[in-house]
Amino acid sequence: MRTLLLCAGLALSRLAGADVTLVHVHGLAYSADGKRLMIPSHHGLAIYANGKWSKAPGPEHDYMGFSATARNIYSSGHPAPATGLVNPFGLLRSKDGGKSWDKLGLEGESDFHVMATSWNTNAVYVWNAAPNSRMKQSGLHYTLNDGLTWQRASAKGLDDNPYALAIHPDDPKSVAIANPGGIYESSDAGESFAKIGAAQGTAVLFDLDGKHLWYGSYDNAAHLRRARLRSGPASEVRLPPLTKDAITFIAQNPARRREYAIATFNRDVYLSSDGGKSWKAIAQRGEAR
Repeated sequence: MRTLLLCAGLALSRLAGADVTLVHVHGLAYSADGKRLMIPSHHGLAIYANGKWSKAPGPEHDYMGFSATARNIYSSGHPAPATGLVNPFGLLRSKDGGKSWDKLGLEGESDFHVMATSWNTNAVYVWNAAPNSRMKQSGLHYTLNDGLTWQRASAKGLDDNPYALAIHPDDPKSVAIANPGGIYESSDAGESFAKIGAAQGTAVLFDLDGKHLWYGSYDNAAHLRRARLRSGPASEVRLPPLTKDAITFIAQNPARRREYAIATFNRDVYLSSDGGKSWKAIAQRGEAR
């Protein structure tokens, strides 16, 4: 296994204190200590901490499928120009908060735009757009050993490719998907799915309490709901005003579990410290606030 160092001999991105613009938003995740909200974009990794924005040091890689666990960060994507690194990344893992990355395979073969991790287990799920050397078919796959072996899931009951994917924090067989047809849950490692929301799904997140699923949807307006697992009752969560916009990512702070973050298609980012009762904008139209 090789390690990709982000700084040595490579051009540096803008550092702390510089202006931050989110050209795209490719994910949303908190650090394990809850002190940093990490937002991968088309041009590197943006960090929100202590009420201030910064850019992570290192080349401005195009991170995709960016997902965090209690121990590691996982990602896919493309290297920054002029770094000489193989494109695409395949599957990467960082044990030090994104300072360095271990290559876990499929380098030069796959870029996983839709990927999710289980907070307390080592499960990683991806939606593979095309076959590669370890996945003989496209579709939903998962690994329990950091990419050494992959298992394909049948994904029966899904009617379209996913926009977003989530895994239960403690149960690697419990999976949720958002796609154009709605919101779906699986309790058998993705072999079969049951629809729990009929509107177009846009985002999903398993709460760290292990009992609830948060999901974003759109039906002429953006919605955010919190539902009991296994097709349980759902409650509407009040959103800030969103015009011709919808939620793309949801994250929960592991250290302060009533704190949530959401990002939208129009690159707005909001924080709530009271479980979604109120929201504060920290970026609008990609511009940091």
